[in-house]
Amino acid sequence: MIRLFTALLLLGAHQLVAQELYKMPAAETRWASFENPTGAKGKGGIENNRAKGHPNEMFAPGETKTLLSTTGAGVIQRMWLTISDRSPQVLRAIKIEMFWDGATTPAVSVPLGDFFGLALGRKIAFENALFSDPEGRSFTSYIPMPYRKGARVVLVNESNTTVNLFYDINFQQVKSHKADVLYFHAWWNRVEKPELAKDFVILPTVTGKGRYLGTNVGIITDALYEKSWWGEGEVKIYTDGDRDLPTLNGTGTEDYIGTGWGQGQFVHRYQGCLVADEANRQWAFYRYHIPDPVYFSSACKVTIQLMGGEMTDKVRSYVANGASLIPVTVATDKELVKLFERSPAPKLTDEDFPHGWTNFYRSDDVSATAYFYLDAPVNRLPAIQPAFERVKNLPEKY
Repeated sequence: MIRLFTALLLLGAHQLVAQELYKMPAAETRWASFENPTGAKGKGGIENNRAKGHPNEMFAPGETKTLLSTTGAGVIQRMWLTISDRSPQVLRAIKIEMFWDGATTPAVSVPLGDFFGLALGRKIAFENALFSDPEGRSFTSYIPMPYRKGARVVLVNESNTTVNLFYDINFQQVKSHKADVLYFHAWWNRVEKPELAKDFVILPTVTGKGRYLGTNVGIITDALYEKSWWGEGEVKIYTDGDRDLPTLNGTGTEDYIGTGWGQGQFVHRYQGCLVADEANRQWAFYRYHIPDPVYFSSACKVTIQLMGGEMTDKVRSYVANGASLIPVTVATDKELVKLFERSPAPKLTDEDFPHGWTNFYRSDDVSATAYFYLDAPVNRLPAIQPAFERVKNLPEKY
């Protein structure tokens, strides 16, 4: 069983090595759903004389639903669910939480839609290595989630809407796990109006041994920057003693997800952009470090710069119209002018300010889910933000 979910991580959820398919692990298969909420042996489909008596439940505002509560060692292999209202605010207001080994603090506490790989609550059909959204109607996770003493998965409805809920969780019961098996974690963050020149935190510093699995990010750009390019910011991953400077440093936002020279909509196994909606100033994209693992032995932190670019005259017009920004570099016909390396630094209003493509710090509405494994069932990260903060600026429907 350990070899099986290791193969899933290294090769992608749909690329098992052939010989793994015919090996018989020391494990028992269980499914939890409303028809058999404990996944108990021989206890499925009891109600209504075994004729589909309990496939779903209504899920009211303020209610908490336990989807799985099990003891002993095991691995969650797949999670599927669907709800009757998939509006953006509902998908942000309902949160999913997961607890390992009897912990009272969740290892996972993320808005429902964001957890399943889709920021901003958009209705989009997609499939990648970790998640799928068949026909834009349901959510599936293929992330292996091991536990040693027990697992609990709950949904909390912090919306104002009663929804119809269907789900199943597929898990394997095993005798034990080896010492090197890690716990799955996920953390969500949103900053509506970030401070200029301050990197957005995708993952705060977590301590211990583990693996950063990746992220999905949502951007709602500020209208004051008009249609300027927003994605010049670099992803920075600090590991194992890195302080002011990271060891892992990207070259730009679209570069991080494998594209370049701008960012349109595409869906690949480990990287993609599910939303590229210039009209509504929204982008949602992801990068999963499966073939290119990011391990850490003592600590990890992940950030992204908030930076855009446009020609100098346009950048000046944004400032004139009230936009807040800080110029960073200017690409002229002859050179890349690094403004912070000049003393004094040229000002945008100076007549002799270099003319060309001007990169600048900007402030857009950013949210992100970070996925990672850790050698402990709790992560001690800040609690998820209240529902009213999570749903700000999201429409009731698209």
